[in-house]
Amino acid sequence: MDLPVDEWKSYLLQKWASLPTSVQVTISTAETLRDIFLHSSSLLQPEDELFLKRLSKGYLVGKDSDAPLFYREEGNKKFQEKDYTGAAVLYSKGVSHSRPNTEDMSLCHANRSAALFHLGQYETCLKDINRAQTHGYPERLQPKIMLRKAECLVALGRLQEARQTISDLERNFTATPALADVLPQTLQRNLHRLKMKVQEKDSLTESFPAALAKTLEEAALREENEQLSNASSSIGLCVDPLKGRCLVATKDILPGELLVQEDAFVSVLNPGELPPPHHGLDSKWDTRVTNGDLYCHRCLKHTLATVPCDGCSYAKYCSQECLQQAWELYHRTECPLGGLLLTLGVFCHIALRLTLLVGFEDVRKIIPKLCDKISNKDICLPESNNQVKTLNYGLGEREKNGNIVETPIPGCNINGKYENNYNAVFNLLPHTENHSPEHKFLCALCVSALCRQLEAASLQAIPTERIVNSSQLKAAVTPELRPDVTIWGVAMLRHMLQLQCNAQAVTTIQHTGPKGSIVTDSRQVRLATGIFPVISLLNHSCNPNTSVSFISTVATIRASQRIRKGQEILHCYGPHKSRMGVAERQQKLRSQYFFDCACPACQTEAHRMAAGPRWEAFCCNSCGAPMQGDDVLRCGSRSCAESAVSRDHLVSRLQDLQQQVRVAQKLLRDGELERAVQRLSGCQRDAESFLWAEHAVVGEIADGLARAFAALGDWQKSATHLQRSLCVVEVRHGPSSVEMGHELFKLAQIFFNGFAVPEALSTIQKAEEVLSLHCGPWDDEIQELQKMKSCLLDLPPTPVGPAVQGPRRILTHRKGAHGTQVKEVLLARCGASRL
Repeated sequence: MDLPVDEWKSYLLQKWASLPTSVQVTISTAETLRDIFLHSSSLLQPEDELFLKRLSKGYLVGKDSDAPLFYREEGNKKFQEKDYTGAAVLYSKGVSHSRPNTEDMSLCHANRSAALFHLGQYETCLKDINRAQTHGYPERLQPKIMLRKAECLVALGRLQEARQTISDLERNFTATPALADVLPQTLQRNLHRLKMKVQEKDSLTESFPAALAKTLEEAALREENEQLSNASSSIGLCVDPLKGRCLVATKDILPGELLVQEDAFVSVLNPGELPPPHHGLDSKWDTRVTNGDLYCHRCLKHTLATVPCDGCSYAKYCSQECLQQAWELYHRTECPLGGLLLTLGVFCHIALRLTLLVGFEDVRKIIPKLCDKISNKDICLPESNNQVKTLNYGLGEREKNGNIVETPIPGCNINGKYENNYNAVFNLLPHTENHSPEHKFLCALCVSALCRQLEAASLQAIPTERIVNSSQLKAAVTPELRPDVTIWGVAMLRHMLQLQCNAQAVTTIQHTGPKGSIVTDSRQVRLATGIFPVISLLNHSCNPNTSVSFISTVATIRASQRIRKGQEILHCYGPHKSRMGVAERQQKLRSQYFFDCACPACQTEAHRMAAGPRWEAFCCNSCGAPMQGDDVLRCGSRSCAESAVSRDHLVSRLQDLQQQVRVAQKLLRDGELERAVQRLSGCQRDAESFLWAEHAVVGEIADGLARAFAALGDWQKSATHLQRSLCVVEVRHGPSSVEMGHELFKLAQIFFNGFAVPEALSTIQKAEEVLSLHCGPWDDEIQELQKMKSCLLDLPPTPVGPAVQGPRRILTHRKGAHGTQVKEVLLARCGASRL
């Protein structure tokens, strides 16, 4: 949803098509962004705003007093099914619709605390218990949450507080005899059990979150660049005559070296798959889980215990502190515009938030630049074979009267330093002359509609200057000044156009697979969209020499291979050589970024394009050699007499096979393991008859079989199939790719659970080496690998003998939606001992 919803986009494009040719020409030939904005906004009519208003009202972002009960009951169903994560999310939806200091709010918090307790999130559970009590939790139910509070304190090793809570609970019984009479016998027994537990409990060791915080501190840039903020001293900012600004290595860089660690200047959470606009009571409340239910809307931290905005049901945060900062910085303006912003899309939302963060005074200072003519040199070219010309840091060169003179590089301050600030953001290229006239018209009308809403609200919530740090939040006041809407609109239009080429997707790894699965699968999902001024300096390559990862709103760039001094630091804008062919990559880069990619991967692949990538190749049914050709394919082996076959026929077979694989995957998700194995085995035999051994679908089938056998406890067969899948991943993505790291992690899980100690230790080492090139030490999978290795190294020696099939008792680390859970399974081989 970067751009507006389809209904509004289609409406505006139809409006553009109906404009007189003279009006289209006027907008198309406008020389400044101000002219584009003014010409377009003059065409926004009341009926257009009315249509947009109807669309915006379809998104239920207000608070509904009937919703908390609905979500509480739905959450109770999940709780009874022992789906505590699903229950917590539904209780959170109820919290979002509740008004402060109401029974609805207190009950939703109390129920959520119960789900969090069962998930082992004791600190968060305690916070929810306190919230329930703050919002007026009924006196008759207090013993339940006080007992839960005591259990959390015991689990956390806070025994003195636990004793005090138990003492308070007993005192309440004494003071109110009727309360003890109605208290269920089970609750009284639990209280007695807890008292005994407190007497026996020892203090706990350092918690994982504390250790994680220490790891994050150690992972920071050790030698920060003095002239390029948030970057290591190993890279420098240069200007190339063709590419413009770029980053190059100032010394030899080793694989895994940290190059950039930058917090987003601005970011907006992607709403994910929103429910369709509300048209009837049946679709009034949605129970689906989206990113907005699981992540803080300010810092992007994962949480099951969201703190909602008091004014709307959409914005949610990880803490009261994040809520307060968001409100002061931008949400007090955005809150009443929630439905409109969801309709206008993420890019328009970022443009608004960016100007709110900066403040009117800073925007007004740069307005003369917005009135400059659109440059025909406003193009950032891709990687080429030309040698990068290294210039003085922060300075460019131009010729004047036959002499070379140094000029400041756009985005740098007067001292030549490039920083993560609004000056750098403003100087990111909007590529105005490359956008189509109808796209500029669409963006201008979106901004115009938003500006009119802001004008109607008198812009009372817009700060006059940017708040630099949290200490200034309390001093921030709502200004009396009503800024010129044109200034605001032109600035937002520039930022909206910038985002097509400069927005960075903030991603996270989400773990998938059947519920309760020991071996996990993972996929990368887009969590938010942000602007990172330093990272935006990186040029594209379809085979980059860096890898990006995220924690919260902080992006980390690491070298994924050795980079020699003087070589350019390269990033992938999305079209990667391992994910799509050269023709598709070129088309995507041309349409979104306005350049023809000439990176080595594209040049090499263009010469052999007819053969196609190996992971899409067909093979001969007779000899297994790869098939060659365009519309008609023939065996590549000269000694083979197999007749030719049409590509369409093989593509049709492939589509049928993929449908069968999808059926098998559903069986696997539903827990019908034997049927899934039977279906996947048939798919595997079919695939071997016409697909190349390294075809992507062959790897997909092998991966499915590996997960099925793992669920059945047949670790040896699971490992065999996953190793076959690994071969496909290696061919497609490379031996040091992050995809290879994820697959090695899965293989390590299988060997670990199968008690294959040497194989597990070897695979853990390989997985750590690969993942360390792309992720920091805080990464969930790296942490998990280290725990598995620690378990295996602490094992007592065991007699050499044949592998034992059957139940074992080991600590199997299983990835959850957030954090690590430890699950016990039986271990026959070592008797009663535990890892």
